[in-house]
Amino acid sequence: GAAAAMVRILIKGGKVVNDDCTRRLMFTSRRHRPAGGEEELVLPGGIDTSVHLEESFMNATTVDDFYSGTKAALAGGTTMVIGHVLPERNESLLEAYEKCRNSADSKACCDYALHIGVTWWGPKVRAEMEKLVRDKGVNSFQMFMAYKDMFMLRDSELFQVLQHCKDIGAIARVHAENGELVSEVRDLLGITVCAHCPVYLVNVSSMSAGDVVATAKMQGEALYLLYLVLLSLNDTLNVVGSDHRPFTVKQKAMGKDDFTKIPHGLPGIQDRMSVIWERGGMCGKMDENRFVAVTSSNAAKIYNLYPRKGRIIPGADADVVVWDPEGSKVISVKTRCREVILTRMKVCALPGVPIVTISRGRLVYENGMFTCAEGSGKFCPLRTFPDYLYKKMVQREKGITCEMRVNSRIACVAYTAPTMNYISS
Repeated sequence: GAAAAMVRILIKGGKVVNDDCTRRLMFTSRRHRPAGGEEELVLPGGIDTSVHLEESFMNATTVDDFYSGTKAALAGGTTMVIGHVLPERNESLLEAYEKCRNSADSKACCDYALHIGVTWWGPKVRAEMEKLVRDKGVNSFQMFMAYKDMFMLRDSELFQVLQHCKDIGAIARVHAENGELVSEVRDLLGITVCAHCPVYLVNVSSMSAGDVVATAKMQGEALYLLYLVLLSLNDTLNVVGSDHRPFTVKQKAMGKDDFTKIPHGLPGIQDRMSVIWERGGMCGKMDENRFVAVTSSNAAKIYNLYPRKGRIIPGADADVVVWDPEGSKVISVKTRCREVILTRMKVCALPGVPIVTISRGRLVYENGMFTCAEGSGKFCPLRTFPDYLYKKMVQREKGITCEMRVNSRIACVAYTAPTMNYISS
């Protein structure tokens, strides 16, 4: 009621860190609860743009549903996730979306949105993509150049999907990994250039593939990179996602006699931000502002959530993490929200830990204790034509048009030079 609205959380001391600046401030949010200290960082809540929850894949269902998965996210300082919906071949994209929403809405503890996989192509898919964008708050579709006979699209189909994404203002996410990653990335870049569509390239974990993308970006292509394994922290990197897809030891054992039957995936939603801090912040490869950029702000900009999310300013959603850069946490089976195969050693310590997590002004996690209710998270509809992607595309196309006009004019002058002194268009 009105009394509850007057109560506030008070975070005293520390530094408020955004992607472009750091300030020492007194920060307040709803409810009263002292938190924070002189050396702690107050950050925008993390945004994990690639998680697989309640997903059936390779004859196994992920261990985490939207309840346990989003609880793990909050424990790691992440206050919003974007989950995958991967329809079977010939399955309705709309029906797959509704099925996921019906389950997630009643379970999610933090805010969430959804990517929809375009796992087959035809007039029905084209029409359903438009409806998902127009009516359902979806602005992102994922295509696969991998998983042959399962999710993979032919190059001609991929080209049509990219063109359609551009027309409806959606984000085209492409999984281009199949064992010959650099070659696949080069092939994708050619298709992307022809379609004039900004592309969000996912599952990139090799330096050589990153170098190919860096070169294309220098040439003006609108490419955005999601790293899953931190091998390079140069300016090519835009976002780091976990691709959280956890399976148990028993589920992994389905491939003990045939490795091709091992369901792909490892957990990461709970430790994503600490791993990035260890690989980047502790090694001096990124400062605290860039840490915020790759864990939160860039994702918010790409998916049209900024500055409501991804930034600490008056009027934002009040997704906040109090981060102890000097603290550490032990990763072990005992510290997991569910028993899963771990991404690293069975027991190891990571520097950098969230002390307090606040979601929409509510304290939801503090020092290992959850105060969030199942289903308290909200679905976040995502708007199309994000400026962060499409403005660059428009500028590039204007540049191409201008260059064509200049070249045409030069050609005209050169051709008519013998008979006329000057021609102006």
